[in-house]
Amino acid sequence: MRILMVCLGNICRSPLAEGILRKKAEEHALELFIDSAGTSNFHIGENPDKRTIKNALKNGVDVSMLVARQFKAKDFEEFDIIYTMDHSNYSNVIALAKNDAHINKVRMILNELHPNKNMPVPDPYFGGEEGFQHVFELLDKACEKIIEKIKHNSLI
Repeated sequence: MRILMVCLGNICRSPLAEGILRKKAEEHALELFIDSAGTSNFHIGENPDKRTIKNALKNGVDVSMLVARQFKAKDFEEFDIIYTMDHSNYSNVIALAKNDAHINKVRMILNELHPNKNMPVPDPYFGGEEGFQHVFELLDKACEKIIEKIKHNSLI
């Protein structure tokens, strides 16, 4: 299974979600390909925000080696599921879809915890350390639910 995490700049939420899900997949001996991207080109080639790296490490996840890239239409062909972090990300990704099969791959990640609520993962970029921890906790719970569904063959 191939899973893509998407946020705006690919330096806070989506690399964190990628790192958390990778770690959980390893812990459960699941073979998944996990990547992340941003809908903007603001940070292409950059590592995650220093605060994201620091917070992730504090919680036992290393995302320091990840590099930001922009979401491309070809990602619809390369990934089974595309998780977006908020409404804007969802809309920007859907705008590049060529058919219903592409659209059906796109989900808001917190719907794993709160089905059909379309709740956004807040962007911690302009906040303090507590915002990064809150985002970590939300994504950790959502990624745990994703792992449970994969183990029970109920994700797709």
